[in-house]
Amino acid sequence: MFLSEKHKLIQQLAADFAAKELTNEVLDQVEESEVFPEEIYQKMAKAGFFGIKVPKALGGAGADTLAYVLVMEQIAKVSGVASIYVSSPNSLSGGPLLLSGTDEQKEKYLKPIITGEKKLCFALTEPGAGSDAGSMTSRAVKNGDHYILNGRKTFITMAPLADYAIVYAKTDPAAGTRGISAFIVDMKWPGVSCGKPEHKMGVIGCATSDIIMEDVKVPVENLLGEEGKGFVNAMKTLDVGRIGVAAQSIGVAGGALEEAIRYSKERKQFKRRIADFQAISFMLAEMATKLEAAKLLTYQAAMMKDAGLAASKEASMAKFFASETCNEICAKAVQIHGGYGFIKEYKVERMYRDCRVFTIYEGTSQVQQMVISGQLLK
Repeated sequence: MFLSEKHKLIQQLAADFAAKELTNEVLDQVEESEVFPEEIYQKMAKAGFFGIKVPKALGGAGADTLAYVLVMEQIAKVSGVASIYVSSPNSLSGGPLLLSGTDEQKEKYLKPIITGEKKLCFALTEPGAGSDAGSMTSRAVKNGDHYILNGRKTFITMAPLADYAIVYAKTDPAAGTRGISAFIVDMKWPGVSCGKPEHKMGVIGCATSDIIMEDVKVPVENLLGEEGKGFVNAMKTLDVGRIGVAAQSIGVAGGALEEAIRYSKERKQFKRRIADFQAISFMLAEMATKLEAAKLLTYQAAMMKDAGLAASKEASMAKFFASETCNEICAKAVQIHGGYGFIKEYKVERMYRDCRVFTIYEGTSQVQQMVISGQLLK
């Protein structure tokens, strides 16, 4: 992949940041406390990581999707959970505002997200509406100059930490997905509460919980876009989000491959480095080849997005292949480490747990196959 000098500089900036700030000591503390350091969060904001694709007029860097992918990859290579904090303002939380927000909404809600002053979460999934987001039951009823919002969202990343949420609810249940609208909800409003943070397998340090809404009064000016256009907003946002998950995947996979190569050169059995056994060297060769293919799919989807081309199929292909490949690479990295790969002191143990969600969130691998096949057969 031939990168411009500008993109190489962005890539190096992210790599240097990850090496300096996301140390083993910091990441071990995050795993133990389940809290990501606010100090590092603010440093990421200061580095411009939260507004990579946001126009300069709104306080962002004004860069492109490829730049976002490169930053995500380098951060995720060292820490999967840190990459979620980079991803959110650039995709799922910032994306809906960039797509449909008024100038006033962008000024009030997007700018503080970019600077790190505030946090925003994306609330689409419900207990009974996961892959089938259109079957949501959250309801918003207009009443004069506000809407009354009721419902429950589940598995919402950063919900307990967020100041605001982009919430999707039905304003016209009879219209199906055309009756879904999007709202900007202040998490401190009366009637808004969070469930108990989930005890997750991986990406520990970024709290996930339900959001419960009971007769929440949402001013009409907090409607995001037009009534009935919320589902379109969510799906367009997820296109970018899927490229972000693909970038996370190639980052974590790259980190796992590096650890596996390093360990295989150091570990000796039968008086030889285990790297000298064909079984191990061929395993590494396959891991590296699949990682390179995943990278190219991800970069291609990003560049198509930047060129203004329809990239829904390519985004799903990148997310599907990169996330599945990442799980395979991390599993093999653990295998190469043998018993040590099962011990928390070794990085591959955390990477193995972190990557498991990549084939699930922002559209399961099976949903990606539905999107891809739907595009092929239409």
